Amino acid sequence: MSKCEQCIVRQLNSLKTLTKEELSHLTSCKGDQIFKKGERIFEEGEHLKGVYCIKSGVCKLVKLSANGKDQIVKLTTKGDLLGERSTLSNEPTNLSAVAVTDMEVCFIPQVEIINAVSTNANFTIDMFKSMGKSIRHSDDLLVNMSQKTMKARLAATLLMLEDDFGKESDGSLSLVLTREEVAGIVGTATESVIRLLSQFGKDKIIKLDGKHISILDYDMLRMVSDGLD
Repeated sequence: MSKCEQCIVRQLNSLKTLTKEELSHLTSCKGDQIFKKGERIFEEGEHLKGVYCIKSGVCKLVKLSANGKDQIVKLTTKGDLLGERSTLSNEPTNLSAVAVTDMEVCFIPQVEIINAVSTNANFTIDMFKSMGKSIRHSDDLLVNMSQKTMKARLAATLLMLEDDFGKESDGSLSLVLTREEVAGIVGTATESVIRLLSQFGKDKIIKLDGKHISILDYDMLRMVSDGLD
C-alpha cells in the first residue's frame, strides 16, 4: 500500500494541506482500488461512503439525460478527487463516475474526510475552493451548451482535450475517446459528431485516423470554437 505522506499526487488536491501526522493516519485508513476501462466507480443517486483520489488514469463524470443518453459533465484525471460534495453533504451523488482508461484510485472513508474538515482549517478552505471551481465549471458548461452551436462545442472540445491531456509524438490527441464519448461531451447525437468530424477532416482542420484525432489548423479551430467561422 502506498503511503499518503510520500505520494506526489496529493500535491494536486486538498490533501496537500494535511499534516504529516494526518497523512500517516490516512495511510492506515485508505484503500487502494483498480478500475478497468468502462467500469463504474459510483452510480448517480448512490450514497458515497468516502472520497476517491485518482492516482492514475482518466474518469468521466456523467449525468443521465432525459433521453437516456449519458451527458459527460467533466473529465477528471491524476490528482483529482471524486465525490467530495456528496461525501461532505451526506447526500446522494448527482453524477456517475466511469473509467475512461484503466485507473488506480485511493478510497478515503467519509469519517476521515469529516474529521479533517473539523480539525484542519486549511484543508476545509481548500476543499471549498475546489468545490467552487467545480461549480464554476458546471456554470460554464451550461452557458456553452445553451449559447454555442454544436459545431462550436465540438471545436472547443477538441481544443480542451489537447490542452488538458496533451498529444502524442505523432501529433494525435493523447486521450483517445470513442465517438460516442465525444458526443457525450458535446451534448449531441453520435451521428452528428461523426458527420462534423468528417467535415473538419475535409476542411483540413483536423486529421482522422480511426479513433485518433490530430489538430492541423489551430487558428481555424479556435475561430470555429468562438463562432467566427
